[in-house]
Amino acid sequence: MDKAEAIKQIRDACNNLSRELMRIHPAVPPLADKAAQDEIYKTVFELTKQVEVIKKRLAKLEAKDDSALL
Repeated sequence: MDKAEAIKQIRDACNNLSRELMRIHPAVPPLADKAAQDEIYKTVFELTKQVEVIKKRLAKLEAKDDSALL
């Protein structure tokens, strides 16, 4: 696997994680437990932030590769 393939594989996994995290939101209100809902929302937010950190790092890697070509 080369670098471009690795980046694509990681990005695809991040996109899948993001989609799955979005599926959690509509399932939280029926729990009818404010403390549990708050904790779930907080945790989903933190997970989403961490996935975005990975995606930003990938973008920096790609930009660095592109600037080397110039």
